[in-house]
Amino acid sequence: MKKKLSYRDKLLELAYIYNVKEIQEYTKRRKDLTTGQIELILKKNKIIIPKDYKTSFFKENFSKPISKLKSSIIEYKEEKIKDKNRFLRRVENYKYDTSRKVNHGINNIWKSIGNAGINFLNVLPKLGYTVAKFFGNLFTDVFNSIYNQQIDQKSARNVILGFFIVAGVTTAIFAGINAYKNYDSIKAKLETKKSDVKVEKEIKKPEIKVKKEAKKPELKVKKESKKPELKVKKEAKKPELKVKEKNVAEVILPDLNLKTETVIQLFKDVDYDLRKVRNEKLVKPIYFTQFPRDLNNLQSVQLKKETFIQIVLPLIVAENEKILDDRAKLKILSEKKFTSDLEKQWLRQKLLEYKVKKGDLQELMFRMDIIPVSIALAQAAKESGWGTSRFALEGNAIFGQWTWDGQGIAPLNRDDNKSHKILKFPILRASVKAYKNNLNTHKSYGKFRTKRKQLRDKNKNITGLALTETLKNYAQTGSEYTRILNQIITQNRLSDFEFVKLVNSVKQVELNS
Repeated sequence: MKKKLSYRDKLLELAYIYNVKEIQEYTKRRKDLTTGQIELILKKNKIIIPKDYKTSFFKENFSKPISKLKSSIIEYKEEKIKDKNRFLRRVENYKYDTSRKVNHGINNIWKSIGNAGINFLNVLPKLGYTVAKFFGNLFTDVFNSIYNQQIDQKSARNVILGFFIVAGVTTAIFAGINAYKNYDSIKAKLETKKSDVKVEKEIKKPEIKVKKEAKKPELKVKKESKKPELKVKKEAKKPELKVKEKNVAEVILPDLNLKTETVIQLFKDVDYDLRKVRNEKLVKPIYFTQFPRDLNNLQSVQLKKETFIQIVLPLIVAENEKILDDRAKLKILSEKKFTSDLEKQWLRQKLLEYKVKKGDLQELMFRMDIIPVSIALAQAAKESGWGTSRFALEGNAIFGQWTWDGQGIAPLNRDDNKSHKILKFPILRASVKAYKNNLNTHKSYGKFRTKRKQLRDKNKNITGLALTETLKNYAQTGSEYTRILNQIITQNRLSDFEFVKLVNSVKQVELNS
């Protein structure tokens, strides 16, 4: 009795009948193709699928229309979001144009005022010349008329005598008034001098007594105030250190819907430049909780990539340093014969975090290790489209991790027979932490962890290019995926960030305290 074949097996049988080499090669490599992929390859080779091969009536008439309806609803939502973004951009452009026009109008008014002032200043010399000429001619005419006038000698003699008599009388009067005032002021000065002398004589003795009596209390106050002054200084040191710690500690930027221009300006203000990071191997602890929504609007591809690296790099380095700190602590505890309750609690927590069973500390040490920065940056760029994908913007999902039971975002082109989602996170750093935990715990990346341990045992550097070939299981494309990762690392010089560390000024303050 012939076994009843499934729809997929019928399609494979049809591919072998027509000798479709592409499907035969995939089956030889033992790579499972989905039903939809087989259908597409057959249609590409112009092979008609018989009607008997089609799926059930329920699937054709209910399942597919519902899935199409869902996808159309999602597309409609995205179109509405795009329309909203376009409207907001138009409003912003309108604001920018109006402000530019207002500024242009103010500049024109200012220029016209300046021109009017310059013209006024040009008029002043001419006006001064005409005024001077008018008064010069006036005085010339007056003096000419005085010179030409005939004067009577008797009347002139009387006028001169009268003038001198009036001048003498007035000077005598003013001299008498001044002498009287000076006499009163001299008398008042003499009286004040006598009173000053008396006061000085009376005050001398009490001043000496006060000085003698005040010496001891001053010494007592100084002796008593020594200890309190020292206490105040000691107590004031700690607040100063706290302020310094706040100034150099991690800068976590909240969910502010920042624009890309604001982010770039922020990096300029804090002197955060990738060339400087490459040279000094130090990065500032600036942690963004999300990507800017308009990152894809940047015209320059290079600037877009640099902004993405500047946002993600501190998050990756911070998680690596935390892993190294935990690794050092684990090494100390594993050599101890006795551990405290807090240390045991910490060990239990780490065993759960790294999914190690039976309290095996060697296995925990094997899994607890860093992920090379270049690999993390390359995978983040590949999976998130350099921070512009829907999953990165809506769910802070940088590395495209799948989930079947947690909160996630459904892919638009997902097959009907699949139910996975892309895991979403509240902040970007949570996505980085989950990604590193995934590589350190999942069974699919055992080769990655083994190769990493071999490099560490040989005291070699753990670099991205040495480990990319062990990540074929991260994507369905396999070796093609690792080739793309190597290309991203080399083209963008991501190996320069392998040994970058966070600016370590916080620990210096703690040591000084």
